[in-house]
Amino acid sequence: MDELKLIALDSEDLAVLSAHLQDAVVRVGDLAYLRGERRFAAVLNRFDWPTTMPKGRRRAENLRRRSGLRFERVLGAQLQGIDLNAKDAVLNLLAIHYEPSGEDDPQGHITLLFSGGSAVRLHVECIEAELKDLGAAWRAKQRPQHPEE
Repeated sequence: MDELKLIALDSEDLAVLSAHLQDAVVRVGDLAYLRGERRFAAVLNRFDWPTTMPKGRRRAENLRRRSGLRFERVLGAQLQGIDLNAKDAVLNLLAIHYEPSGEDDPQGHITLLFSGGSAVRLHVECIEAELKDLGAAWRAKQRPQHPEE
């Protein structure tokens, strides 16, 4: 698969970013809230789910890619269950959700949900995000597993 570059400007776009980032892993030290720039950024190792589904004669592969994620127009950030001093701790991203402040209000909260109950909650003026692959893919040792519901 080609390198990914996606922009999110509404909740539907953000859902696409969330799907591509399911099971991404990120070190706590690779999360950054830049208050003066009103930006939140993260460098993650995303699991490349589309490569697990072969098309035509292509063989399925388990790949990971280094990717950058950034949110603009961030007014504030809150952490739950994340120790910023544990820079080498690894978080597993499950999903990204958006909650608007009001029906006609572009402000809202974007929450990055991690396994174990950890989360980053961003207060944003509006949705403005970008996901971009930063380099070549590499083989993952295993495919993320999800318990049967």
